[in-house]
Amino acid sequence: MITVEGLTVEFGGTTLFKDISFQINEKDRIALMGKNGAGKSTLLKILAGVRQATRGTVTSPKDTVIAYLPQHLMTEDGRTVFEETSQAFAHLHETEAEINRINEELTVRTDYESDEYMALIEKVSALSEKFYAIDMTHFEEDVEKTLLGLGFDRKDFDRPTSEFSGGWRMRIELAKLLLKDPDVLLLDEPTNHLDIESIQWLEQFIKDSSKAVVVISHDRKFVDSITTRTIEVTMGRIYDYKASYSHYLELRKERREQQRKQYEEQQKMIQETKDFIERFKGTYSKTLQVQSRVKMLEKLEIIEVDEEDTSALRLKFPPSPRSGSYPVMMSDVAKSFGEKTIFRGVNLTVERGDKIAFVGRNGEGKSTLVKCIMGELEHQGSLELGHNVQIGYFAQNQASLLDGELTIFQTIDDVAKGEIRNKIRDLLGAFMFGGEESTKKVKVLSGGERTRLAILKMLLEPVNLLILDEPTNHLDLKTKDVLKQALQDFDGTLIVVSHDRDFLDGLVTKVYEFGNQRVREHLCGIYEFLETKKLENLQELERK
Repeated sequence: MITVEGLTVEFGGTTLFKDISFQINEKDRIALMGKNGAGKSTLLKILAGVRQATRGTVTSPKDTVIAYLPQHLMTEDGRTVFEETSQAFAHLHETEAEINRINEELTVRTDYESDEYMALIEKVSALSEKFYAIDMTHFEEDVEKTLLGLGFDRKDFDRPTSEFSGGWRMRIELAKLLLKDPDVLLLDEPTNHLDIESIQWLEQFIKDSSKAVVVISHDRKFVDSITTRTIEVTMGRIYDYKASYSHYLELRKERREQQRKQYEEQQKMIQETKDFIERFKGTYSKTLQVQSRVKMLEKLEIIEVDEEDTSALRLKFPPSPRSGSYPVMMSDVAKSFGEKTIFRGVNLTVERGDKIAFVGRNGEGKSTLVKCIMGELEHQGSLELGHNVQIGYFAQNQASLLDGELTIFQTIDDVAKGEIRNKIRDLLGAFMFGGEESTKKVKVLSGGERTRLAILKMLLEPVNLLILDEPTNHLDLKTKDVLKQALQDFDGTLIVVSHDRDFLDGLVTKVYEFGNQRVREHLCGIYEFLETKKLENLQELERK
């Protein structure tokens, strides 16, 4: 369906990748993996036709429909949610209008034998065949079904898109792409703005679809659930595995071990050859052998071992100052914006050492309650913080609050205290800011890199209550593992707002579920919670 041949991308004197070739076939479900900065998003943009490669070609059959969801969207206002989503069918309405226009023209023309008349007949026949092959009768039903699946309520359909946050607009774009029924779907971080229910809906949609999908995602469970093939972009080349993400990790480990072995053998052979040249370079009888070995070394292609992420390092929080037994106490807490009630009757007691997840559909008040705890929003009811509570807070906009003029090293050096100061380089390495990276100014960093830096900065401040609002949105899998391990070792209290099931699994022991203006406590981990949710949904269906 899509053939990539000899693709090379160079900019600013660097080669992002060189001479790569692969094919995307029907029904392929491909995970595009690699470190941040390896060129995954660039490759997706080239496949989508929104960016050009330096050299090489990307070809596909003439009628192939390719739909692309970028990480960041430029959206327009002026339509309702339903109208904007229905734009997925705009090209069909244009085709219908064109058919009507040609038919109108044919009724008034009388030059039946002319070439122009015959050309119009052929054109309208081709357009009609294409148009009537598509079932337009259910398009409103399809729009409705897709919007509901992605978490919208019916009452949202007539609201202007301008009333929605960036995350919800991303869902509208995703709905439009899915409704276009593309042959190839290119998705760059599609789960970043979706809640758990919507991610599960999207997983099912992709698995049920017979289309080809290429996805970049840091959500391991999502990737594992939907993909059957993994293409890794690393050090300017690609490795193509006919394997799911988990299986690919095992195969990659084997490949690196093999490379290391070959590299060590080659280095040994090089050293032996150099020793021979050094020993016999002045000996007349060995001149030909020496020359032959010199030439061989000049032509030798050095085996490279693919880079390993240094982020397997363990990150330790500074010891937490001891707080009171109950860091957060709420009694009958409620919050409204104008006429709209977000939640009411919230009664929670957070105990010292609790590790809690706030989950629920977007817009149900998770971030709002966090802001109430932080004192950023007023509320009804009683909300008290316990004795000696010191809060570390990561909000979704935290990355944009960093000082752009400081370097990465200065940003961390400013907050590091005591013994940890000796390990700043290691910490930066763990968060993939090793070597020269640490001298970069914050203002040149990508969104993902800023998020990583903001989290690392927060981890170095001694606190006993950590509140994290969607901390993993721009983190790659390795960095997420480092963060998760650090949070598991953290001896304070944790509240995390997240839709990332893999990240929450084994991290939290309580789940607070937001929905229908209520907050319900579940004394279990994330997977037990999801299991009970499925059961409840079945019971609800039976009740209906």
